[in-house]
Amino acid sequence: MKTIFPKKECHIPKWYVVDAKGKTLGRLATEVSKLLRGKETSYYTPGVDQGNYVVILNANKIEVSGKKESEKLYYRHSQRPGSLKIETFKQVKERIPTRILEKAVWGMLPKGKLGRTYYRRLYIYCDDKINYAKGKEVMSDDKWIKVDV
Repeated sequence: MKTIFPKKECHIPKWYVVDAKGKTLGRLATEVSKLLRGKETSYYTPGVDQGNYVVILNANKIEVSGKKESEKLYYRHSQRPGSLKIETFKQVKERIPTRILEKAVWGMLPKGKLGRTYYRRLYIYCDDKINYAKGKEVMSDDKWIKVDV
C-alpha cells in the first residue's frame, strides 16, 4: 500500500476563535501554534501547508505566573547604534498588548517561508469583537470554531 501524501490544494483551512481572558501566556501560545500549523489533523505533514486561521480575542487580559510580570523583558532594536530598547511585560501590556502574544506565537512557529505563511493567518484583538471582514462581506458565525484552550 502506498503512503498518501496530502496536497496543499486538498486542504480547506478552518477559522478558530480563542478567548485569551485569564489564560497563561505560554500555554495559550503552544495551543495556538498547533492550530496554526494544523497539527490536530490526522494527516499532518511538516513540510506541507495545512494550517488554519486563528483569531485571538481579549489579548490585554493575558496572564503570566510568578514574578514574570515585572521581570520578563522584551527587547527591540532599530539596528542603529545605541538604540536597544528594553521593556518589561507590564510596560508592553499597557502599550501594545497584542505584541506579547505575537512574539510568543512567532517563537513557536518554524522559521522560514512556511512559518511566515502561518504567522499571517494569526489575528489578535484586545477586545472581544472580531473586527475582520474579508473584502466587503462579513463572515457568518457558522464558519467560526470557538476553541476553549
